[in-house]
Amino acid sequence: MSLFLFLVLVALVLGIIGFAAHGLFYLLIIGVVVLLADLVYAAVRFRRGGRKHRVAR
Repeated sequence: MSLFLFLVLVALVLGIIGFAAHGLFYLLIIGVVVLLADLVYAAVRFRRGGRKHRVAR
C-alpha cells in the first residue's frame, strides 16, 4: 500500500512541475504514465489479494 501511495505522490509532483514550468511538458506526460501504471498495479494487486485460501479445520 505504501508503494501505491508513493507512486501517486511522485505522479502528482511530476504533473505539477510539468504543468507549471515552461519547456517541461514531458514531466507532465511522465507523471500521467506513472499514475496509469500505478492504477493498473493497484487493480491487479487488489483483485488477486481478495482470493485468499482458507485452511479448513
